[in-house]
Amino acid sequence: MSTRDEAIHLLLSGLDPEQREAVTADPGPVCVLAGAGTGKTRAVTHRIAYRVLRGDIRGQHVTAVTFTARAAGEMRDRLRGLGVAGVNARTFHSAALRQLRYFGTRRFGGQLPELVDSTLKFTAIAAARAGLQTSRAKNFDLTTEIEWAASSLIGPDDYVSAIAALGRDAPAAPEDVAKVYAAYIEAKRRAGVMDFADVLAYTADLITDVDAAADQIRNQYRFFVVDEYQDVTPLQQRLLDAWLGDRDDVTVVGDASQTIYSFTGATSKYLLDFTRKHPDAALVRLVRDYRSTPQVVGLANQIIGESKGREAKMRLELIGQRPDGPAVTAEVFSDEAEEADMIARRCRQLIADGTGASEIAVLYRTNAQSQAYEEALASYGVPTVVTGAARFFDRPEVRQAVIALRSAAKTDIGELPLAEAVPTALDAVGWRADAAPSGGAQREAWEAVAALVALSEQFLEHHRADPDKDGPDPDLDAFCAELGRRAAEQHAPAVEGVTLASLHAAKGLEWDAVFLVGLADGTLPTTFARTETALEEERRLLYVGITRAREKLQLSYGLARNSGGRERRLSRFLAPLGLGGFPKTPEPAPGKPRSSSKKTAKVLDCSGCGKPLTDARDRKLGHCADCPATMDEELFERLREWRISVAKIDAKPAFTVFTDVTLIAIAERCPSSDTQLAELHGIGKSKLDKYGPAVLHLVNGGAVEDAVALSTEAS
Repeated sequence: MSTRDEAIHLLLSGLDPEQREAVTADPGPVCVLAGAGTGKTRAVTHRIAYRVLRGDIRGQHVTAVTFTARAAGEMRDRLRGLGVAGVNARTFHSAALRQLRYFGTRRFGGQLPELVDSTLKFTAIAAARAGLQTSRAKNFDLTTEIEWAASSLIGPDDYVSAIAALGRDAPAAPEDVAKVYAAYIEAKRRAGVMDFADVLAYTADLITDVDAAADQIRNQYRFFVVDEYQDVTPLQQRLLDAWLGDRDDVTVVGDASQTIYSFTGATSKYLLDFTRKHPDAALVRLVRDYRSTPQVVGLANQIIGESKGREAKMRLELIGQRPDGPAVTAEVFSDEAEEADMIARRCRQLIADGTGASEIAVLYRTNAQSQAYEEALASYGVPTVVTGAARFFDRPEVRQAVIALRSAAKTDIGELPLAEAVPTALDAVGWRADAAPSGGAQREAWEAVAALVALSEQFLEHHRADPDKDGPDPDLDAFCAELGRRAAEQHAPAVEGVTLASLHAAKGLEWDAVFLVGLADGTLPTTFARTETALEEERRLLYVGITRAREKLQLSYGLARNSGGRERRLSRFLAPLGLGGFPKTPEPAPGKPRSSSKKTAKVLDCSGCGKPLTDARDRKLGHCADCPATMDEELFERLREWRISVAKIDAKPAFTVFTDVTLIAIAERCPSSDTQLAELHGIGKSKLDKYGPAVLHLVNGGAVEDAVALSTEAS
């Protein structure tokens, strides 16, 4: 066996049959349907390496496009580990911008328009010129709409008819949006700038219109790989078609069940129609899930198994490959504050039991849900990382640390072994390994710098493990060069902290333990999902969230948004499943709202006069305002004193312990057992377990300080 054959044999030896089929498919169109956790990145990188080792392509002739800089960085790292160099692994925008900067200057009179990160101010200018009264929030919505239209290849002249045909809601009168859109394009032209959609459009135009540029680009890049193909926009597909020309050596990888970005213009139609466009394409399905336990996989299959529409025709039923794990748990809390508090406590316990903070995630539908969990976790000293916040290398503490490392590399510190040089240099910015703050923003900043230290250790380990690298260990200067490369590619290291992320931001990530929170109807699916198509995307969003978990998965929602608020229903996607801890109710017909968002109320009569109670506060207390029950004023005051003390210890608002209405109910009813206590409004199972002994102690005449101690022990 030749050396090349041995290398190919070794490359293929660790693949399952379906992955091997994808890797070894003949050159030409290949469509890989890859379910969550089935090893699609492994298959893609091994396919590139296989083609290079076989000799039919060189690494420099390959373009692999992904949707995030992190994914592109991971792909490059894996390819380097497989011995393949020179592959152009980038995002669509990065690859296009590189070509535009090289070929486009002549087309723009010697200088490209400046690329702007934020176009909000141009939208504001455009709205003013169009005579539209706006606010910052309205301008943000208009910017998002313009980005969607540009990505969908819809111009200002076609906008009104296009959204009417699609049944899409506009952020303002469609005619006004079209005027703002046209004025926005003019505002960019006058300022000599371009946005990210322009980068793709200008590059596609360049290849289409300039033969010399097209010939050089197509001669350089001959084999294309597109990851997450279900999320390609019409504009991105136009660029891909320009790159390919009349060739068809392209491998696309996607999962129709993970189509969740239609609001950006992304569409799964190119994935769904790939074999129609390329009748001779190889079609491979990856269904062996190596990420999640069978318990998680089973729930994911249940959720997506009820999907409908075009995407459902290509859904994959995953087959779990891992040993059994813990059962998926489900819990209903009295309100969102209690939900956040209990999730924070469980995160703290997981970390105490040995799970790394970076292996835990709290996932929610909207970014607005983040704050409650940030505050709750901070109150227990648990570090957090908010995905979707500032990019890692743009964070002030990281920039300051990198400057300190570069400065130290020019001094005597740069001559120290790397393991000593990095922490020594960071001492100048006040970072010390043994001085982690207890929580909050300071802890988050400390963890970000700690990630640089961990990265230096990995950098050193990888160098020593690489058989192609000999000589001395890398020094601080070499590590700074590595940081520069990562910053340019936005390839951030992992930061030690519990991840807080929206379900959209969690796409492509995974954790050992995942808490899926806020699973109430009206939140997931959102109230804005009014059509069957929109509801199906919400279902896929839940599916994506479930498949992020490797081992532990907990689902939850607060029965009310706020303490004493109107009760909500469990998400319609979960209600029919009868998960332990969740109520089981029928799922409504697809695309149709529930007949009523209100739960049928149980008729309650006043304990004094016997009349039906209609006021929410009266129902919680069990009597009307005209028939007040006798309240133990002294007990009420002790309950309030106890509540204040517990809230201070837990560093959270007093109402999250118990509301005044609940304290009044306790002081009126004077419950003598857990059963009687549980009958009162605002006392769910978790609060009963947590505060029940303390409350009963106070009801029986016990001292406040003893009740506080009981609460602390229960925590």
